[in-house]
Amino acid sequence: MSRQIVLDTETTGLEPSQGHRIIEIGCVELIERRPTGNDFHQYLQPDREIDAGAVEVHGITNEFLADKPRFEDVVQDFMDYVQDAELIIHNAPFDVGFINAELKRLDGWDSLESYCSVTDTLVMARKKHPGQRNSLDALCGRYDIDNSQRQKHGALLDAEILAEVYLAMTGGQSALFLDDADGESGSGDAQQIRRLPADRPALKIVRASREEREQHLQCLENLEKSSGIKSQW
Repeated sequence: MSRQIVLDTETTGLEPSQGHRIIEIGCVELIERRPTGNDFHQYLQPDREIDAGAVEVHGITNEFLADKPRFEDVVQDFMDYVQDAELIIHNAPFDVGFINAELKRLDGWDSLESYCSVTDTLVMARKKHPGQRNSLDALCGRYDIDNSQRQKHGALLDAEILAEVYLAMTGGQSALFLDDADGESGSGDAQQIRRLPADRPALKIVRASREEREQHLQCLENLEKSSGIKSQW
């Protein structure tokens, strides 16, 4: 079973080495490339002031986080959730660096990479689209993924958007959630799935004529002569 966790964080600033902390974790679970609804989302009390520039990005304030748990309060649940999964992260060194800094503050925990593998979608995008902008917003535009709700950064929303981007980059699927039981996607006609009725008429079988079969055999003989290799069909 392939289990992937699409992960994003929001933080008090840019550098864990300067004491900045995680204030939000958002995760979306995919099993066999399908969303399960078993997501993980947690706001965290950082015990420090949030940089004004960071508030401009995500809109999360210290007042909002005053009654939220600390990382140490949720670490066991979070690590149980990501255990043995493949983490899908955009610009992974940033998020992994912050998570590892949080784990290092606590006793009994190794680095995140000891518990799960990490795939960086920014590295993937740069290989797939060299010389182009590969931010999450740029990739949404490239793969026609709706990010209109992304007025501010938010860990869970960004994880949901990244999940769609990842599926589009790796397999052509860009519609993550289906809107109804008929399997029709809300991402536009190009992404809709139309299921055929079970009582549809049988498809007509068109068989090759004798003349067409003879022409096919003659073609194979000509190929064998020109290539010197005996045909396998």
